[in-house]
Amino acid sequence: MLRELSIENLAVIERGNARFCGSFNVFTGETGAGKSVLIGGINAILGQRVSRDIVRAGAQKAVVTALFDELSEAACEKLSELGFEPCEEIVLSREIFADGKSSAHINGRTATAAMLKELGSMLIDIHGQHDNRILMSNENQLNILDRHAGLTDKINEYRELYREFSKTSRELKKLTEDNEMREFKIAKLNAAISELEPLELTKGGGEILEQKLEKARNGAKIINALKKAYSALSSEEGMAAIEMLRDSMNFLDSISDLEPKTAGLASRIASVVSEADDISAEIYSISDAYAENNEAELSDKMSLLKTAMRKYNRTADELCDYLEECKNELDLIANADERAAELDEKKHTLAKQVKAAAAEISELRKAAAERFSEEIKRELTFLDMPGVRIIFAVNPDKISISGMDLVELMISANEGEELKPLNKIASGGELSRIMLAIKCVLAKSDDMPTLIFDEIDTGISGRAAQKVGIKLKELSQSRQVMCVTHLAQIAAKSECHLALEKSVENGRTFTKITELDYDGRVRELARIIDGSEKNSASLKAAEEMLST
Repeated sequence: MLRELSIENLAVIERGNARFCGSFNVFTGETGAGKSVLIGGINAILGQRVSRDIVRAGAQKAVVTALFDELSEAACEKLSELGFEPCEEIVLSREIFADGKSSAHINGRTATAAMLKELGSMLIDIHGQHDNRILMSNENQLNILDRHAGLTDKINEYRELYREFSKTSRELKKLTEDNEMREFKIAKLNAAISELEPLELTKGGGEILEQKLEKARNGAKIINALKKAYSALSSEEGMAAIEMLRDSMNFLDSISDLEPKTAGLASRIASVVSEADDISAEIYSISDAYAENNEAELSDKMSLLKTAMRKYNRTADELCDYLEECKNELDLIANADERAAELDEKKHTLAKQVKAAAAEISELRKAAAERFSEEIKRELTFLDMPGVRIIFAVNPDKISISGMDLVELMISANEGEELKPLNKIASGGELSRIMLAIKCVLAKSDDMPTLIFDEIDTGISGRAAQKVGIKLKELSQSRQVMCVTHLAQIAAKSECHLALEKSVENGRTFTKITELDYDGRVRELARIIDGSEKNSASLKAAEEMLST
């Protein structure tokens, strides 16, 4: 559960710290005092999207830090999954910079907002000011029923099955296109293959062909130079360099007895002769490679390659891949009838499985809907809606990713009235209490450690407000509850009361977060009752609220 929250430079809150008890916590304050900013800070450390506009004017960044303890088993498993050591308590932090960037940390280690969001979904459930509207959607009503029925795993399995059925259906439809289109495709693919195969395409082959053609175009010049070089070294006509070197070596060798120094010179010339012989042989080998100048052939091949590149708007390497794709697609089309038969059989098998799974889920929904409706009705009776009738109507619908049901929450708020869709008749106060009733029922079956209600009191007052306060306190016996409220009846039921007070100093707005003691709570409740902390009647009424 959330134990501590620290905020720096978040909108009107320059610096604030809050400590929370493990049961029922409330936040109160005048409109605009910063209660929504506090909730925004909690949302930030839960990985929700944040705007740079939330950074206090003149500050470089806002920082929100939260300490959680008594982690659930699911939260510890998620920590391990994210690469963090499981522990008894964790610190989550989020920095939001004035330029719009942000950073996140888990126990001091760098994390991502996505990690905070994954982990945060197992730490806190926030019911925001406008979240009552989720009850107006039939899809959300279906999801709420499935959550209560514990169908999450079955629904996920069903959706995987349905996706496989849809994928198979799409593939079968693609294969069973009309024959004219298939023949057109076959002709198109064969034409591409016939045009590209003779090019003997390979990765990098275009560059190699370009290099060969460039050499071929300069072949005459190269051969002429090679011949002259070879002739200068070892021509049989006239005196070539090697023969002249050999004569020089022999002349020196012949007088080595008379002049010993010439023996060394003769030996050095012998080395030169040997190297010249090797060079001559290599020149001959290179020249031999150019004996057949295939410039015309290479030029034709390059012309065909460039024509194909322009036609298919692809590079030489991309043409290589395209040729392979054409061959694979042709194989698929050639085996289309056999593949279609396989897919048709698979589709029928999957269709039966999808229908059976959807039917099983439907039966479980119907059974759960009856129980769920009764539990919600009991909660609403306590919340000052004694004549209410409410049911989750599970009606047949076409099979879809969600099953074969259309779920609609129907309500009759008063005795003698017929049931009508909730999204057409419920008032704001009724929606608030219905949502609270649903949350109370769901809380009995999940392990969410902290529930936050941001103005769950919208549209209610008097005895109904008193009942909401009692229900929230009751809910806090099994988990941590936090509530932003404007009603004294609710605030008086809390164990921990934090007040947000706004002030202006030197032209700047500041909000202070204060944990109230008994006297502070009396004054704050009196202020909520009639706007004054000094009215003796309001102070007395506040004391009576705290004593009951």
